Amino acid sequence: MGLKILHEDATLLVVDKPAGLTVEQVGELLKKQFPELEKLGEERRYGIVHRLDKDTSGVLLAAKTKEEFEKLQGQFANRQVEKHYICLVEGTISQDKGIIHTLLARSPADRRKQRTYSLQEQQAGRREAITEWQVLQRFGTFTLLQITPKTGRKHQIRAHMASLGHPVAGDKLYGFKNQQIPQDLTRQFLHASSLKIGNTEFSAELASDLQKVLERLQSNDNTH
Repeated sequence: MGLKILHEDATLLVVDKPAGLTVEQVGELLKKQFPELEKLGEERRYGIVHRLDKDTSGVLLAAKTKEEFEKLQGQFANRQVEKHYICLVEGTISQDKGIIHTLLARSPADRRKQRTYSLQEQQAGRREAITEWQVLQRFGTFTLLQITPKTGRKHQIRAHMASLGHPVAGDKLYGFKNQQIPQDLTRQFLHASSLKIGNTEFSAELASDLQKVLERLQSNDNTH
């Protein structure tokens, strides 16, 4: 299986990550295409600078040199990278936009999940997490959002949207027990649509499986 490369130059690779692959699996595929990545980054990450969850698709960066890897890591750590996601959530959000600003840490009740805490509940291991969101379209029982995370915590978008009572559609871990799932949706509706560093922006079209789900929702919406 070959990966779709959105951009390649002497120091940088931009990949359109498919859903269903972990970052480590993407790393293995990249190493086959670009053997020079073998000694870069954490074990089995092969130059990949940031994470996307297994069932999230979209823009993923990998450095081709040690200098670029360290530079990009610094830019991510210092919040100099602007990230945008397209996300469908359960329920109708009446506000047009908002900011979620909490602490995030592993949930003591379920070790697979992250839990939100208020900023007043400071404790070791709880890290600041900031997510901006804006409504793109409403479909009765679902809302399409553009999401801009200002920090890069594990499961940040999924945990934050669930904390608002609007979990990501199709999210089996953070969704409601009796969640409504749009027809044909087989994973969480979360796609890393663009990533901007300085004046350079890289973008990935909405993954085809999510595009089909969205078109069906739009078509059903127009028939009512």
